[in-house]
Amino acid sequence: MPPARFPIPQGTLDMLILQIVSLEPAHGYGIAQRLEQISQAVIQINQGSLYPALHRLEQKKWLKAEWRQSETGREAKFYSLTTAGRKQLVAEREHWARLVGAVQVIFDEAT
Repeated sequence: MPPARFPIPQGTLDMLILQIVSLEPAHGYGIAQRLEQISQAVIQINQGSLYPALHRLEQKKWLKAEWRQSETGREAKFYSLTTAGRKQLVAEREHWARLVGAVQVIFDEAT
């Protein structure tokens, strides 16, 4: 039985997209599939959340996009990380590590 799904915290989706795209350029559906695969189906992103996030990241110049042929032979918009996106990912990972560390300290203190 797959793990239960739960909503991801506000702002986390952008960080996850940047991480997935840092591995290799990908189209929207491929990004959603990879997130689901790596998280063992805990994270499942719907199109109504994914595509606005991709557009937002592209406007911030953290992603760039180009139309290419996908593995199915159809044209798809492939996203890749820009230099600014790579810097943002480093910052996001550092912030995430601090948050996780602080939450862990609180949990440890409460036991």
